Order: sequence, then C-alpha cells, then structure tokens
Amino acid sequence: MSYDSEPPTSPPPPTPPRRSGPRTLVVAVAVLVPTALAGWLVWQVMSGPGDSAPTAMPLPDKSRSATATAVKPAPTPTPTPTPSGSKDDKPRRAGPLTGKVVVIDPGHNPGNFRHTEEINKTVDVGTHRKECDTTGTSTNDGYTEAAFTLDVSRRLRTLLEEQGATVTLVQNDDRPYGPCVDERARIGNEAKADAVVSVHADGSAVGNRGFHVILPAVVKAGAADTAKIVAPSRELGTRIAGKFVQATGMAPSNYVGDGTALDVRKDLGGLNLTTVPKVFIECGNMRDPKDAALLSSGGWRQKAAQGISDGIGSYLKG
Repeated sequence: MSYDSEPPTSPPPPTPPRRSGPRTLVVAVAVLVPTALAGWLVWQVMSGPGDSAPTAMPLPDKSRSATATAVKPAPTPTPTPTPSGSKDDKPRRAGPLTGKVVVIDPGHNPGNFRHTEEINKTVDVGTHRKECDTTGTSTNDGYTEAAFTLDVSRRLRTLLEEQGATVTLVQNDDRPYGPCVDERARIGNEAKADAVVSVHADGSAVGNRGFHVILPAVVKAGAADTAKIVAPSRELGTRIAGKFVQATGMAPSNYVGDGTALDVRKDLGGLNLTTVPKVFIECGNMRDPKDAALLSSGGWRQKAAQGISDGIGSYLKG
C-alpha cells in the first residue's frame, strides 16, 4: 500500500467631535445587545433539537468569539478508521465459514525495492537456500505486483470475513519489507490455518496469458516436509482454479500447466515449509498488455478476489 481573514483597511479621516455622539452610541448599544440576546434565548426555547442555529448577529469585537462559541453546535466526532491490517473489537459475523481460519499472503511488499540488501539475504527453505523475498514484477505502465496483491488480498479478506472466517494477512504494507519466505510460511503454520493462499501475478513474456495455481510438491529435506499437506493443497488449488474461471472468465495459463491451470513446484520456500494446506495463485501475466489491462482494473480485481474466495469457501465447506 493527503483561513482567510479580511485585509486591514486604511483608518477613516478624523471626524469633528460631537457632544451627543458617544452618549447616543452607548445608549444604542445598551439597548441593542439585551434585545438581541433576549431574541436568541426565545429562539433556543422554541426551537427543537433538529433546528439549525440562527445566523449570528454582528456584535462588538470583544463579544464576537464568545458568542460564536456559545451558539456553534458541537461538531460530530469523526470515527477514526481502523487500519486495514489491525484487529478491532467488533463481533465477527456468523456465516458458513465461522470457526475457519484463513491466512492470505499478499506476494512481495511495496517497500521491498527500498530494501534490496535485506531481501537479497538468503534463508533456508529445506531443499536449498533462497532469497528472503523479491520486488515482484509490474505492468509496462508501472502498476506493481505488490500493489496488485495487496488490493486483491484486502478484497479477499472482506469477502471471507463476511462469511464468518477468521482472516489474517501475512503483510498489509505495515512493515518496511518482507517478510521473508520462511516467515510467511511460519505465520500460516502458527495460525493453524485451515487454508493459506499466496496471491501473485506473473511476469512472463508477451503472449503468455492466463492464470495458474501453484501446488506444493512432495518434499522432505531439512525443515521441509510436505507429505501431509500435498493432497489437501491440491484439493484447495483445484477448487480455486475452477471458481476463478467462473468469476473472472480468464482462461487457464497457455504457458504453464498444460491447460489445467495447475503447476507443481518444489523450489518455493512458502510451499516447502508449510505444514498446513497452501497454494499460490498467479492471477495473470502483468507483462502481457491484454492481461495487464485486466489486472489494472479494480472491477476485475474484485472478480479475482471473488473467485479465490469462492474456491476457498468450496474447499472449507467440503
């Protein structure tokens, strides 16, 4: 993941003194002010709570600010918006996914490009060592993958919470970079998530179009042991792929997965180190102009979130 005051005017030329002037002015003000205040009090008694305040009468400078304070209605407090990634005390909505825990992993981080030294450090992913994280790709117009994944993930979170699920975002543009791929996996594991989805967009060649879902391979090396989650992860990925087509109308990838929209990999730390069902989804190819036009559309991103949500819901409801 933005008083004007009146300019001073030149004093008027002196006016010859008049005996009756000051006495007449004092009397006039003495009569005018009580009359105005009395009228205001009558208005306050007669008007209801929905009435608007009357236009303030011009008064001598000394009483202007006090009078304005007295008649000005108290401002309605503006609620402070809850940060997108923070917890709040509102009761969770009951629904078909009540009791289910979903972790959404928005790929990359908008701040990664400012922290290349940190994200280039390697971490152990079981089979080998891999970069902590990467900057991700972007469209030719400069719309970044990190911005895309956050937007889709936030929309997805809303859809799932409306069905009663407890949802956690791995990152919400609330940290300077990362987290590293091993920590991303650990967040889902520690949450004992029923499903984890990592949201991405691809950066392939022009002409390569469509989406695909990446599934974990059977891996047992070092801290990686995916034997127990390979089958449920495939079921999760298959459900998401089917619902994604229905919601977005996007065809499966024409360059990965042989038309199945499914791809199995053993080189991704986020999948190697997971102990709960988890998949990645590459929602399209940001480097192809036709796919990029879709990914850059807010309306299409809502459809993408809906498709992923429908797939997760179908998997969790059995």
